[in-house]
Amino acid sequence: MELFGIAAGQLGLFVSFGLLIGTLFGFFGMGGSFLVTPALLVMGYDSTTAVGSGLAFVFGTSVIAALRHRDHGQVDYKLGLMFIVGMTAGIEVGKGVVYYLKALGFADLVVSVSYIGLLAIVGLLMLRDARTESADDDEGSALAEKFQSIKIPPMISIKGGTKVSLWVTLAMAFAIGILSGFLGVGGGFLLMPAMMYGLGVPAAVAVGTDVFQITASGAFGAFTYAQSGALDLTIVLPLLAGSAMGARIGAGATALVDEDDITEYFAAMLLAGSAAVASRNLGNAYDMGIFNQLSQVLIFGSALLVSAAVIWASIQSIREDEPAESVHAAD
Repeated sequence: MELFGIAAGQLGLFVSFGLLIGTLFGFFGMGGSFLVTPALLVMGYDSTTAVGSGLAFVFGTSVIAALRHRDHGQVDYKLGLMFIVGMTAGIEVGKGVVYYLKALGFADLVVSVSYIGLLAIVGLLMLRDARTESADDDEGSALAEKFQSIKIPPMISIKGGTKVSLWVTLAMAFAIGILSGFLGVGGGFLLMPAMMYGLGVPAAVAVGTDVFQITASGAFGAFTYAQSGALDLTIVLPLLAGSAMGARIGAGATALVDEDDITEYFAAMLLAGSAAVASRNLGNAYDMGIFNQLSQVLIFGSALLVSAAVIWASIQSIREDEPAESVHAAD
């Protein structure tokens, strides 16, 4: 049975996966296409379709999440606009690299290997941050001070009470944009740490601003890939149907739960994503189906685990607040 040109089972899978990813995206300001793109690679889609569809998914999900973060006052529009400008230029460069590698016949291999390394590195760094919080706070503050000490005019004020150079911010955005266009990621899992550790932006504001700028960069990236015919609506639309609810759940949870409480789970998900792409490559290289099955279990299982952790932590937070509210009402 098919609906809208896609098998009913696959349609349900995409909608469910969109719900999980939307929850993660709304809560962390990341977790969009950096999971969707490798998931599509795992399912056998070619690299350009996976990248283009991943960016289109990021655009739709970010619009929903950005509206919720705006309601919580967690968006620095000035900073977001600067990252939009820098990342837009970078995405075009990254896209050019993908098509150049495709012409050489290396695109699938290079994108997959890059995902493995990048997700593993960021995941390990976040896991270290979660387990050595005080030490990393000092390191992050020192790094932010170094960037803030580069006083190339004009200097701009950002939320958190600090000033940074316009050119330093644009350079950072351009570098992340190249990765976004090359890997098909919205840049959130790189941009959020860059804002926090590099610019000294508060965590909640980093999440909201991250989601805001991804709305624009994701739209531009999806548009450029769509012009080349590398966007599959039978993938994007079911994913967006699920993420519409998930993004609202995740964004709402930021008002209830401190994202640091689930940092270890998120780091584990990044590492699982890295392992999933590596497993798929091994399965294809040695024609061993067990590795391909393992990769699917890792990519979907990690999303389910972390999404469930976000929702559970939110429920626990609400339950803990209820007794306090009852006491105040009794007084």
